[in-house]
Amino acid sequence: MTPQIHCTTQTELPSPKQIPRLRLKPEARRSGFVDGAWWPHTSNLSAELPDLLAALSVRLGQIDRVLYNVDDWSQAPSKLATGGRRIHLDGYRRQPVNTVEVIGFNRGRIVLLAVPATTYPAEARSALMNAASPNDRSTAVNILLTAQHAD
Repeated sequence: MTPQIHCTTQTELPSPKQIPRLRLKPEARRSGFVDGAWWPHTSNLSAELPDLLAALSVRLGQIDRVLYNVDDWSQAPSKLATGGRRIHLDGYRRQPVNTVEVIGFNRGRIVLLAVPATTYPAEARSALMNAASPNDRSTAVNILLTAQHAD
């Protein structure tokens, strides 16, 4: 009988319960103001983050903190327990509108356009695709405005 070896990685969070609506620029081609876009289902940041962070931990490793604009979300706690860890949630009014910045313990970071949950699906999909385009250098606000006027 061959012994089985079970390996657990300490850098990744558990698999998402719900696949986040997320698009990222290719890792080697990061450019512009955002590294991709995320379209949450609700404006409840603490409910939405666990699945997003599980997906982003594949690229960032262990997550340390999340920066967000307080006016974009319903009230969120200062810390979030997920995957057996505590992650700092830092809400600021000076954080660019419609962005979420996720920072790993290794200081790597991903800045996402946060498409408002109430956005029409066609506009949201357009914003997700534009934000993840390797050559797109638009601001979060400009990506959303462009998506509103897309056919």
